[in-house]
This record gives sequence, C-alpha cells and structure tokens, in this order.
Amino acid sequence: MEEINFRRPELEDQELIRSYFDKAPSRSCERSFVNVYLWSRHYGVTFAVIEDTLVFRNGKVQPGFSYPAGEPQNVKKALEFLMKYSEEQGYPFKLYNVTNENFEQIEAWFPGEYELEDDRDQADYVYETEKLATLAGKKLHAKRNHINKFQKLYSDWSYEPLSDENVEECFQMAMKWRNQNGCDEDAEKNEEMCVTLNSLRLYKELGEKGGVLRVNGEVVAFSIGEPLCEDTFVVHIEKAFADIEGAYPMINQQFVQHECMDYQYVNREDDAGSEGLRKAKLSYRPAFLVEKGIVTRKVSEV
Repeated sequence: MEEINFRRPELEDQELIRSYFDKAPSRSCERSFVNVYLWSRHYGVTFAVIEDTLVFRNGKVQPGFSYPAGEPQNVKKALEFLMKYSEEQGYPFKLYNVTNENFEQIEAWFPGEYELEDDRDQADYVYETEKLATLAGKKLHAKRNHINKFQKLYSDWSYEPLSDENVEECFQMAMKWRNQNGCDEDAEKNEEMCVTLNSLRLYKELGEKGGVLRVNGEVVAFSIGEPLCEDTFVVHIEKAFADIEGAYPMINQQFVQHECMDYQYVNREDDAGSEGLRKAKLSYRPAFLVEKGIVTRKVSEV
C-alpha cells in the first residue's frame, strides 16, 4: 500500500479543508478550520485527502486518525483504507474525536467489530442561543445577578465588534491576562495563549467574528468565534480580567446577543477535564453535549 503524505495544515489549505467539512456538517468543534489550523501547531496534527475524504492524523509513534469528512460512500472507503493502512504500518487502528453519529455509521458498515470509548473531557457544551442571550428562568438567575452587578459597578461599559481599530488593544489585554494568570509556569496555558494571540492576529484571514468589552474606555474582555454549521456558532476564545466583577458573564451574553442570534445553538467547546471549567460550563445549562470518544477494534473474547 502506498505511503500517505500527511502534512501540516497551512492558511492556503483553508478552502480545501472547509470544502470537506461542508460535505459532512457537524456540531463538533473539531470540524472547524480555525481549530485545526491553530491547534495543529501544538498537537502535531497533520492531514491528507484519502478516498476523497479529509483525514487528520494525531501522534507519531502509534497515531490515531480523525473520522473521515466527506460523502458517506467515500467515508466507508476511507475507513477501510485506514484499517488496512494501520495494519500494514504495524500499529492498532484507532480513531479519535468520534461522535455518536459517526459511530452509528461504523456500526452499520462493520457491525460488532469496533467499540467506542467515551472521552468525557472532550465533550462540547452546546447551548440554546436564545437562553444565553436572555438568561431567562430560575436556573440562570445567578447569571443575571452577575450582569446586573457589572452594569451597576461599571455604568460606562460598552461593547463593540472586533475590528482593525481595536485588535491591537485586545492583543495588549491578552498579554496582560497572560502575565496575571501564570502562563509561563503552565505549558498548557501558554499554548492556549499562543492560540489566542494567533487567533487575534489572523482574525480576518480565518474568517472569525469577535466582540470586545470596555470599561472606562479600556478593553477588559473579548470573545472570538465563527459559524460552525448551518444552525450552530462556535465560541473558540473568551478572555476577561478576573478583577472586573462580572466581566465573563457580560462578554458571554453581549457576544451572543450581537454575533450569534442567526444561529439556533452556540457551541462553547469542551472543558478539557478542568473541574472549574466543567462547573462553569454546566452552570449555563447546556441544551446537550456533543459526546466524543475513541474507536478501536473489539478484542475478541476467547
């Protein structure tokens, strides 16, 4: 079998990668060129077109593959190719970030041969846009209180879209946030900050939308995201100063009200296993989670 040329995604691959994602719409945040491009530097993710589908590869020693993106008949061919390819390369076949819908396809094509192990840390939190915008109802009462307090404390607050006029201020705010949050001592935080800064730097090239919150004329929070599929907008980045009380709930609500109302749902990505982040994301009452896991061949019982 021929060797596949997996390579790192570059900006010029944007149209190609998006075209395959469009053939297989998903509410999973991995089906986003922005995430693929920005995080591939950190995780060493590469891609190739196989059987007219898009496949990502993660890891070098015993790599895993993303679920192929493309037309269903081609996805089946690509899976068969990857199964054989893994065998010939001498490592077990493994798929990562596989949704329940993806696994249903695998089960239909290869009944009983593979298993899906759920990875809770990778599940995306998806919310009803209307609820994030209004925070109506008893369960979100505390969030409304935070916003009311913010508006009382900072009566001169303002919101504006991310633009060439304010992107440099957001960059400077992010650098201050970096210093305040000990990113130098934490490799994961540092990588996330690199992604944040690149996201700001390339917001136009990547087709992102952003929102900026000011207090006393100074940038205290910003948020960045993009349309993910027809009914879902994904928020990739949200940063706010912790000492500005209520800044996080405020940028969250303002960004949704100004940039996301054309979509039924807002995907706020996963919690990466962080207990604090999990609690915060659950407190906004998600409509559902996009559950994902790892697919491997079932071990036959002797």
